[in-house]
Parts: sequence; C-alpha cells; structure tokens
Amino acid sequence: MHYVFDRRTARPRSESKTITDQDAFPPKTGPAHFVSGLGLCLAALFLLASLTPSLAPRPPVLQGVASGVITAIGYELGLGFGAVWRFLDLPQPRGRLLYRLRQTSAAVTLLIAPIAFHASTGWRNATREVAGLAPLDQSNTVTIALLALGTALLLWAMFRLFWALARRIEAPLRRLIPARIAQGLSLLLGLAVFYTVIEGTAVRYAFRGADSAMEAADRFIDPDLPRPEAPEKTGSPASLITWEQLGDTGRSYVATAPSAAEIARIKGAPAMEPIRVYVGRTAARTARARAELALKELIRVGGFDRSVLVVVSPTGTGWMDPDAFDTLDMLMAGDVATVAVQYSYLSSSLALAVHPELGVEQARALFDVIHDYWSALPVETRPRLYVFGLSLGAYNSQATLPLLDMLGDPIQGALWVGSPFLSPMWRYLQDQRWPDSPPWHPRLGNGSLVRTMTQFEGLTPKDAAWGPIRLIFLQYASDPIPLFTLGMALRRPDWLRYDRAADVSPRLRWVPIVTMLQTALDMLIALQVERFGHYYVAEDYLPAWQGLLTPDGWTPQSTDRLLSALQARRAARD
Repeated sequence: MHYVFDRRTARPRSESKTITDQDAFPPKTGPAHFVSGLGLCLAALFLLASLTPSLAPRPPVLQGVASGVITAIGYELGLGFGAVWRFLDLPQPRGRLLYRLRQTSAAVTLLIAPIAFHASTGWRNATREVAGLAPLDQSNTVTIALLALGTALLLWAMFRLFWALARRIEAPLRRLIPARIAQGLSLLLGLAVFYTVIEGTAVRYAFRGADSAMEAADRFIDPDLPRPEAPEKTGSPASLITWEQLGDTGRSYVATAPSAAEIARIKGAPAMEPIRVYVGRTAARTARARAELALKELIRVGGFDRSVLVVVSPTGTGWMDPDAFDTLDMLMAGDVATVAVQYSYLSSSLALAVHPELGVEQARALFDVIHDYWSALPVETRPRLYVFGLSLGAYNSQATLPLLDMLGDPIQGALWVGSPFLSPMWRYLQDQRWPDSPPWHPRLGNGSLVRTMTQFEGLTPKDAAWGPIRLIFLQYASDPIPLFTLGMALRRPDWLRYDRAADVSPRLRWVPIVTMLQTALDMLIALQVERFGHYYVAEDYLPAWQGLLTPDGWTPQSTDRLLSALQARRAARD
C-alpha cells in the first residue's frame, strides 16, 4: 500500500484506503476490542494445557493461579495475532462470516473449559504418583476453576489498561508520523512505561522490603541453639567471627554439626570433631574482606591440618544443606573442614534477580584466597582441596572456578548439586554429551574428569579410571531448575525427546509456550518432596561424596548405620 502525506492535517493517508479507528493496534471500537474470538480459543487451549502433568506436584491454590496466568497469556496472544493481522493489512472476515466465527470460538471455549477441569484431577495425580504422593479427588476442582477465572480476569483488566495507554500514546503520534510507525512506536513506549512502573517502582520496593525482612530474620538468635564454647569452634568466645556475625544460617550450621562421639558410634572407631567455618554477611563490608576473614578463621581452627578441605558456595540466603554436610562430616569421620561465606539474605531466585553479581563475586573471592594459601603449603602435608555448590551455589562455583589457570596445581575435585540451567559447565555438559545419554544424566568423554548421577542411577561411567581432578554432578530428572530453557517455548526440549525417567510422569507432553511457563512455575515449588524435584537428600549425597572422596574404613554395615543416623537427623529437623 502506498501512502502520501496530507499537509493540511499532518497525517498520513492512503491513496486507496482511508485509515480508520478499526486499524488501531488493537482496535479502539467494536466487539473485537472487548472480546477476541481467536483469543478465546487460545485461552481455552492454554487452560487445557496448563492442567496437564508437569514436573512438580502443585497445591490446588497454586494450580488455580498458574492456570489463570497461562490462560490470560493465551488470550493476549490471540489478541496479538489479530492485531498483527490487521497491522499487515491482510484480509479480515466480515459480516456473517465474522459473526459465525465468534459463535464458534465461544462454543469451543465453553466446550474445552469443563473438559479441562474434569480431566485435571487425573493429570495432577499422574505427577503425584511419580512423586510418591497420595492421589487427589475431584473436591479441589471448583477451587481451581474459580481461582483460574479470577486470576485470568484480573490479568485481562491489567492488559486492557496497557492497551488503553498504548492507544493514548498513539493518538498524538498519528498526527506527526505515518500510522503504522505510530502504532509500533506507541507499543514500545507503552511497554517502557509499564516496565518502569512495575520493575522500577513496585518490584524494586518489594525486593527492598524482602531484603530488609530477611536481614531482620537473619539477625534473630534462636535461644535453643547453644553457642559453642570450645575455642576451636567458629562463633566461640575465641573465634574471629562473633556468634552474632554468623547470622541465623551460620549459627544453625555451626551448632548442629555432628560431634566426634556421635560419629564414632556410627563408624565404630575413633573420630574427630569436624571443622565448620562460616562468615555471615555482616562480618565485613566487602566480599574480599569476608573471604580473608574466613581464611584467618580457618587457619586459627586448624582447617588446613585436616585431610580434606571443602570450599562451599552457599545458596542465596547463605543456607547450608544439613544433609550434604552432615553426610560429609560423618563419612570422613570428622577429618574434614568446610568453609563458606554468606553474600545475601534473599532466596536464590530473588538474589539472582536483584544482584546476580554478588554471588559470583563472593565465590571468586573466597576460592582465590583459600587456593592461594593452600597452593603455598607443602604438597605432602596440605589437605585435599574440593569445592561444593548446591543450586545457585553450584552456578556461582562453576562460574568462578579457574580450571585452566590452576592446571599446574589443581584442586582435587568438585561436587555440584542441582546446577541451574544458567550454569556454564552444566550447559556445556548437556551440549557435548554422548548422544545416547539423556540431558538429565549426561555422559561426557571417557568419564575420567566428569561423571553424573541421579537418585536412581549411580555415577556414570562406573568402570572408568579417574584422572587427577574429579567433577561430579548430582541431578534429579524431575528437577526443573537444571532443565529450564527459554527455547522450550517454541521448540520441544531435549529432555522430552527421551523415555521419561522414573520420577517424571510418562504423560508429560510438550506444548508450545505452555511447557515453558509450567517449568518456570515448577522451579518455584521444587522443594516439596524428598528425593524429587530440587529436594536433594543424604541418601544421594552419600554415594556422591563417596565417589568424590573415596574414604577409607566404611563397611556396608557402617554405611547403613550412617544412613539411619542421617535420616533420623532429617526427621528431627522436620
């Protein structure tokens, strides 16, 4: 279509067609402004797909909200397709045809919605079955339906506000520039305004509030946690880090360590008191200062005199998984030291969104100061050095481990658990894996450097000889955090091209856009069920640590006693 410029009105006009309000993006008037037939159809299909099996079992309330969000996105996509169709000046249905199409779309929506809700219980139970949870009945269907409808309507209203803003911006622009350019520019400006209001104001203040609340909780001292009195304990009167500076996570981590007597009973032989060094965020102002303080405390308590030293990158809140470190301490009969530094009060997802650089900065600073000191010690007497990371800690650790820079004096290995999809080494391992190995249990090379395991499949390969460095990845196939990618919105992910693992429902199928949204939601609720999703436990930490450290003196009987003790500890915490 060819346009000319009307000098009297300063508005573009077509030589063959006059631009009307119906050409707005989306239209200003008419039924299409309020109800989109294509939008209704896509909304119904998205609702149906949102109720199908997923990676994580969802409570009814969360399922209802999630279905409402996904339904609203489906509707807006349909509306957007129609707007693009009009924007490109393609033929549009009119008259009787348009009327019949709208009737059909309404009928399709009214047909699909009740079918979806009726089938939802069976689909949700398919996920619960592989998670080992009891099945649900139909009693929650009404709750899910009402929440889905309410959430979808709320988001529909918010989108209408956005389009109203875009049209208000577009109106004066049409007087200055061609209509098609005005439409596109108004859309971009509307998005910028909404982003500024939501992200720059509401979200930012919400994050600040969450950070302040979590900081206050971190300062709370649980009176039931006994402050250590032994001088070789971090947080004791002789420690360089005060009991208050450990923070809530650090105090729990130090105070609940297994004792030498407890370990000796399990192993049936003498044991040592394990060394746990932890530096809270308030102990020093900078990442480097906290790392150097951790090194000084580690030297003071004799951490470099143990046979094994593990540098830990904690999760966003600074949390140290008790199952991971109780297992390590008992397996090594206490002849081990661990050191960690807190860098945030927020959960991993919020910490990554608000200040992603802090975790990497702290992990790099801690590893550098520990490795520099360790590498200057005599090789014959210094401890074996390893790194450990869980979830966001695995990402921070992998992003900062200078493998190429330390080949002359390398560490002995690493254990990374639940590596997020952002982790560079995890992505490389998936991309370069053997073709016959699935993405959740990839196999790389001959297994002399890297091995992976799940809760059902041990370290692979089993018969290969280790090289000088051992890198072990522990992942669950049902863990959405390592599996998520934005690309799955338009392309079926690799992990759905294989037969499903034992902890993933065989009824889970890929649906464009919806599967990506479902998996993103699953990442937020992946800590519900033991040995499922992102909930890693001692039963799987144990073979991972054994493969990494190969400790001596553990018979099958002592290993059984160890597992029983670890399970009892977890039950007491719960």
